[in-house]
Amino acid sequence: MRFRMRVATWMMTLAALCSFGAMTHAQDDGWISIFDGKTLDKWDGNPEFWRVEDGTITGQTTADKPTKGNTFIIWRGGETADFELKLEYKIVGGNSGIQYRSFEVPNEKWVIGGYQADFEAGDTYSGINYGERFRGILALRGQETEIGADHKPKLIKEIGDTKEIQTKIKKEDWNTYHVTAKGFRFEHRINDVVTSIVNDGDKEQRRDKGVLALQLHAGPPMKVQFRNIKIKQVKADAKTSAAPAASSGKKKALLLAGNPSHGFGAHDHLAGCSLLAKLINESGLPVEAEVHSLQKQGWPSPEKLASANSITIYSDGGGGHPFNGHLDELQALTQKGVGIVCIHYGVETIIGKPGQAFIDWTGGYFEPNFSVNPHWDANYTKFPDHATTRGVKPFKTNDEWYYHMRFREGMDGVTPILTDLPPISTLVVVDKDGKVVMEEKDGKQVPKLSRPENAHNNNPHVRKTILEGKTPQHMAWATQRADGGRGFGCSGGHVHWNWGNDQFRKLMLNAIVWTSGTDVPAGGVNAGKVTVDDLLTNHDEPIPADFNKARIQAMLDEWNNEKPVGKRAAE
Repeated sequence: MRFRMRVATWMMTLAALCSFGAMTHAQDDGWISIFDGKTLDKWDGNPEFWRVEDGTITGQTTADKPTKGNTFIIWRGGETADFELKLEYKIVGGNSGIQYRSFEVPNEKWVIGGYQADFEAGDTYSGINYGERFRGILALRGQETEIGADHKPKLIKEIGDTKEIQTKIKKEDWNTYHVTAKGFRFEHRINDVVTSIVNDGDKEQRRDKGVLALQLHAGPPMKVQFRNIKIKQVKADAKTSAAPAASSGKKKALLLAGNPSHGFGAHDHLAGCSLLAKLINESGLPVEAEVHSLQKQGWPSPEKLASANSITIYSDGGGGHPFNGHLDELQALTQKGVGIVCIHYGVETIIGKPGQAFIDWTGGYFEPNFSVNPHWDANYTKFPDHATTRGVKPFKTNDEWYYHMRFREGMDGVTPILTDLPPISTLVVVDKDGKVVMEEKDGKQVPKLSRPENAHNNNPHVRKTILEGKTPQHMAWATQRADGGRGFGCSGGHVHWNWGNDQFRKLMLNAIVWTSGTDVPAGGVNAGKVTVDDLLTNHDEPIPADFNKARIQAMLDEWNNEKPVGKRAAE
């Protein structure tokens, strides 16, 4: 704590590295919203003092309800290391601040210590860097300081006049706060004016990561509000990166291949993962891909998982999804910025904790009795400007393209990657003129279903969306998480031969490389040239005696020479 003159410092511990996305869609600029404006989801504070009010996180004490000590609301989305934070604040009475790279005080609930971007209702401390329970004032307003082995800040230079800076700050009104923490240099700005800079050379006590929290100060009644809270990861020092690089100095992409399950030519998880890993390793990019067979090797060791910058799962899902029994282990990894990619059945899990984890990690998932799994010809003609779509040209394939995914509310932080409008025939019977065939049921004329209504085939939610709303659906999506990690989901991948489609394959290679934290080249990852023999390498199932290799190769040639694609040749 500081002396009484400074009636408070408030905190917003920037554990900004996990879940949630930009205010609309996550963009390649990396900014992520970590407050939805409606709930305190992923925020943990004393409910006697913290609430959501008018789209803001609001903390308030009154004469009848004071807090005995400084109390904080903590963001539980992850930890912060190297980042930028932007938010708007308004304060009436007292003082507050944004806590970042901070620590929770043992045996004291909702109490935080560490770096703090200060602000107050008074005229002196807004914009300073204060070490709550952590070396005291580190830089006053208008100062750039350096901290050495004696743990004390030394003035390097004056960067502004404190009284002039105060004139730029609005009283009892909204102001913007911008915090940048890169390496051990911390810069605070209020309303785009630099207020303080700290260079922390104190190797013994400085902190390279920690939580984010907002502070409510003990003392006279006060009210503080925060809104439009967003962060982005900036390039971190090697020692603060999410996961260690492979021994070669490259990022590590771990591909988990599930068990064989659907017979020859479908769900060939090991062959699919092996092909993708081979092409990544031949791409010349600083990424080392490794395939791990869950059937042959079981769940990976903690050491193997910890070495990964990105984890791809291509397996059966639902209630038996391999991730379901390891949610806490994976959550700890994602909070450190590890990327997650889910392919085909790997995007499906169950409602509850598993479903919420998938939403947090990748932005969406297949929810039973909400999503559906028909086979149909998807035609992808346009792509967003996103790292995963670099070099990808329009393509069309027949696959079991699941759709009507359960995404974050409002697509918060989710960027649609593959989008098309599924034909109504995936749900109802149509005649030769394309009109819906009706039938009588319970005395009413209703559409005749082309697929029975059950947990996967058909449901009222999707019929309303497609038949009434005619709403295009997203079959692949990406998210840049607040923890610095990235997530990607794709519902295609049932038909094994589709890995021979250059465009589909490039998209998935881009996604794996991108989620590892590696820059995707302007033309995308080199997808190589794939033959049927390549697709049969490491195949799970016995090859049928009547398998027509030439027929499949002709289909690949047709796709990749950009000729019109007819009905799937493998049918």
